[in-house]
Amino acid sequence: MHITVVTPTYNEAENLPRLVSALFVLPLDLSILVVDDNSPDGTGHIADDLALAYPGRLSVMHRPGKMGLRSAYLNGFQKVLGEGAQAIVQM
Repeated sequence: MHITVVTPTYNEAENLPRLVSALFVLPLDLSILVVDDNSPDGTGHIADDLALAYPGRLSVMHRPGKMGLRSAYLNGFQKVLGEGAQAIVQM
């Protein structure tokens, strides 16, 4: 079963690379969707770099500003369900 991890971010530039590395060493079939709310610390750019480093395994949803955790999850879940997600994990 494929697992999709939805990870909302806001000012997580320091944490995101470590989280992604930790998740991708797990012996699981998983992908990650980062939902970034235009983090002023550059988290969105880091997420884009990670998407290039992990093609097909990590994608990024950029939102125009801080819109809140609830809507980040709802937008993220809607996207991955539309793409056929089998199981979703929220971080």
